[in-house]
Amino acid sequence: MSNYNANLKFDTRGLIPVAVQSAVNGRLLMLAYANQEALERTFETGEAWFYSRSRGELWHKGSTSGNVMKVLEVRGDCDGDAVLYLVEEAGPACHTGERSCFHRVLFGQGGEDCLFLHSLEEVIAARSAGEDERSYTKRLLREGPQRAAQKVGEEAVETAIALAVGDMEGAAEEAADLLYHLLAALKSREIPLNRVLKRLAERHRAPGKTAGADPN
Repeated sequence: MSNYNANLKFDTRGLIPVAVQSAVNGRLLMLAYANQEALERTFETGEAWFYSRSRGELWHKGSTSGNVMKVLEVRGDCDGDAVLYLVEEAGPACHTGERSCFHRVLFGQGGEDCLFLHSLEEVIAARSAGEDERSYTKRLLREGPQRAAQKVGEEAVETAIALAVGDMEGAAEEAADLLYHLLAALKSREIPLNRVLKRLAERHRAPGKTAGADPN
């Protein structure tokens, strides 16, 4: 149920800034503007609409590139002078081909550790589809899901042993190997990381159920 006009403050041009965030991995994708009609179309279609200040017209994201954004939720900020679209993106958000428009680092470094698993998932998919026969990822996935699953089991045992004996550095190393091979195994069955994260989120929200609880 939409309530877009509730306590929203449009500027003198009838516009409001819209931050766009991936509901899949939390990455900030872009910043744009919307007027009342753009918000209405967003609610009506479930896809991201904006208002282009340079062209002076409504803008349906992805109408040309095909990289549409499915809007799962729209939020207003505490002051009512900005809006957030939580989206599932079909492709890069930026016209440069980058996943996010915020790809130029102006100060500092890092800052995306929390998104690294999604980036690694993308790398695994690219290596799997690539032609470099030297790639360990490509060779592993070519051997099939059973081999990938076997590697997950091996790395899980090695991680457990390192934890049991108190080898902190070794545990971190083995856990890194485990996460990589788990993502590769998921890829071998075409199971996206987002599906796993959604299940975790559902368990987190469910009363009396923890992330590791038996789902049955």
